[in-house]
Amino acid sequence: MTTTPSLDTFRALRDREYPWTRETIYLNNASVGPLPERTRRALDEFDALRATPQRLPDTDLQRILADGRAAAARLLNAEIREIGLATNTSYGLNMAAQALPLEAGDVVLISDREFPANVYPWMMLQRRGIVVELAPTAPEGWPDEDLLIERLADPKVRVLAISMVQFSNGHRADLARLSAATRANGVYLVVDAIQGLGQLPLDVRETEVDILSAGAQKWLLSPWGSGFFYVRRELLEVLQPGFAGWMAFAGTDDFSKLTAYDATFHTDARRFEMVTLPFQDILGMTTSLGLLDELGVGAIAEHVARVQEPLRAAADRGAFTIVSPSDDVHRSAIVCIRPPDVQRAFATLKAAGIACSLREGSLRLSPHWFNTVDEVERVVELIAG
Repeated sequence: MTTTPSLDTFRALRDREYPWTRETIYLNNASVGPLPERTRRALDEFDALRATPQRLPDTDLQRILADGRAAAARLLNAEIREIGLATNTSYGLNMAAQALPLEAGDVVLISDREFPANVYPWMMLQRRGIVVELAPTAPEGWPDEDLLIERLADPKVRVLAISMVQFSNGHRADLARLSAATRANGVYLVVDAIQGLGQLPLDVRETEVDILSAGAQKWLLSPWGSGFFYVRRELLEVLQPGFAGWMAFAGTDDFSKLTAYDATFHTDARRFEMVTLPFQDILGMTTSLGLLDELGVGAIAEHVARVQEPLRAAADRGAFTIVSPSDDVHRSAIVCIRPPDVQRAFATLKAAGIACSLREGSLRLSPHWFNTVDEVERVVELIAG
């Protein structure tokens, strides 16, 4: 039985990993997640070795990559062979667009306010006669899941591409419902997970997706240039890579025989990787994922829900409007609010040293595990008085 960490545990870990939070309120994890101290130290130690590369044998470098795949697999409850490493979310989404067996006339279904990384790779397929359908959002600006599910019944729809969490309003996709609908209709489900993983749990054995991609620099608190993708095990040897990374082939495991060209792809997700990968960033990602595993993503989600309560209480008093979902299925760690004067509120928080973002006409607040109720109460005080 997993034990939920106490508030004292969160505070003690915060003091060790983010000592600067005693002086700064950081509510901008949907933009960039700060590196924990343990990750910074790991990067520093690796850079010292990198300065003398004779101390970094190939076996150690490959172990770093293997550890990264294993850490990502634990996060998703996936098999290690289903995980490939990448430098950003866009890589995995482009890989999906190129590898899925789509033909002229097939439809890729996307909500019309998706983040561009999950739109442009599919638009590139239009030159092959593939149709990209941008489904209108609901009146709130959230993906209209009823409409998406209705459209999945059309046999021309072959792919549903959706974000786990919407960047502009914090809407959390009901992946369980969408997964069931795509399974029932033989549609591929591709998920941009960068805004969800690390703040919300996802078990790919319970909620089947076909391909998932996530950069790790946001909620996974990892370096820029780190990330991974997931390919469902049943698809690993069905999908053909649209490009050739030189280590994607079985014969390249032995560096002493690289010119004995064997064009047999690896049978795992490495067949889709493009090397050379940034070893130092993957090492940092593995370290940060270890911290999240230590806390438990489910516990992080519960903690963040508590941290958000002052915002919801202030909205109930009429201090501002919350334009993010509030129900348990669709809420996330991202809360977007609209005070009477959004620009002025943003300037006020910035002047007070509080980091947040303006997105699509709203003030986007994105607390993580190291944030506290007191910090969010300070935000409410500054905005609402």
